[in-house]
Amino acid sequence: MSVVQSSRRVAYDTLRAVHESDAYANLLLPRAIERAGLNTADAGLATELTYGTLRRQGTYDAIIAAAADRPVDEIDPPVLDALRLGVHQLLSTRVASHAAVNESVELARQAGSRGAAGFTNAVLRRVSRDTPGEWMTRIEESARSDDERLGLVTSHPVWIVRAFRRALAAEGRASELEALLEADNASPRVTMAALPGLAEVPEDARRTPYSPVGFRFPGGDPESMITSSEGRLRVQDEGSQLAALVLTRATPVIAGERWLDLCAGPGGKTAILGAEALLHGAQLEANEISPTRAGLVRRAIAGIPGTIPVSEEDGRVRAAESPDTYDRILVDAPCTGLGALRRRPEARWRKSPADVPELTELQRGLLAATIPALKRGGIVAYVTCSPHLAETAGVVADIRREYGDALEELDARAVLREIAGDSIDLPDPKEESGRAQLWPHRHGTDAMSITLLRRV
Repeated sequence: MSVVQSSRRVAYDTLRAVHESDAYANLLLPRAIERAGLNTADAGLATELTYGTLRRQGTYDAIIAAAADRPVDEIDPPVLDALRLGVHQLLSTRVASHAAVNESVELARQAGSRGAAGFTNAVLRRVSRDTPGEWMTRIEESARSDDERLGLVTSHPVWIVRAFRRALAAEGRASELEALLEADNASPRVTMAALPGLAEVPEDARRTPYSPVGFRFPGGDPESMITSSEGRLRVQDEGSQLAALVLTRATPVIAGERWLDLCAGPGGKTAILGAEALLHGAQLEANEISPTRAGLVRRAIAGIPGTIPVSEEDGRVRAAESPDTYDRILVDAPCTGLGALRRRPEARWRKSPADVPELTELQRGLLAATIPALKRGGIVAYVTCSPHLAETAGVVADIRREYGDALEELDARAVLREIAGDSIDLPDPKEESGRAQLWPHRHGTDAMSITLLRRV
């Protein structure tokens, strides 16, 4: 098998695992590349083929359905993944058409039968006869509404298109919808953090525009830098860095404060909190219900001197066990993850509107449980990597109604401006709220929502 074939095989096997076993490409792909022994160039090709195919899956499925003259759910899944991989190469890369077709046909033959190979060959040759622009015009014309058109062209389910429009409209920025959808399909740059007080931003690195501890990796594989720094330099989205810093810098820290990271996995924000706690003489505790993710938290904080205990409980129970205890609590709540579709593109195809009510119930339960766990004057930061209004403004509104005058909302946007500088674009939302919302298209970060509540 040639090196190029190995790259395609790694991409195809990752796609199959994502669709067949609900695997996450960002966790599986690096291990697959390592096992295959791919060099830097071939690893880059495998990564582009995998993520490009996942990001544009909805668009490619519409094209495949038109070229095959049948719905994609009538195509055997292993053959469908070979077709998706082939269509991506034909329409969105510089890979030679004969290589894209021949090797996708071979993947289909190995996964199915001679008939599957013939079918794949016919579909891909049909796709190759028209230009990408002609195919896009064709699927746009097939749309039954503007939302469906946007969904097909930008490869987002219609329900996500509508959720994003509502979230942007809450800021008076609905006109930015297409820019946001396109930003979701762009490969994010590798962003790193230098843990405050424990590491410095390297001299040859370019600082990020908003986080005082963030920088862009100058190139190559960051793993050696991470290892040599004992994890004090780490890969972390700038929005994630800011979400942790908004809590620690909302008010001056008093030595001896107790902090809790309630939903800590996988530990990126925990590491920022731990470094900040060490710097200011505070004590941090962490909790993560999943044993596997709790292990990731322990690994993330291993380079921070001292002891940060990590419990493995339901966050609602953990908070209820500690009334009037904490000065600051981070609730980085489980959510739809719609704010991180650049990095986890498969999430857009896994989630549905039916997931939102169950998640918002959990989010409300976690946030509600933290209020009695705060000391008087203590602050909770409620964070989601989703801009969906039900998961952000809706949850906070419910909690504020429940607790009434016992809660005060702080202006998270003002805190964020103090950290990032006044140039950061944070329009006031239409709802009466101090909530801060970050966006991929506007800030180059994941779409983090950050709310600060203080117990009165």
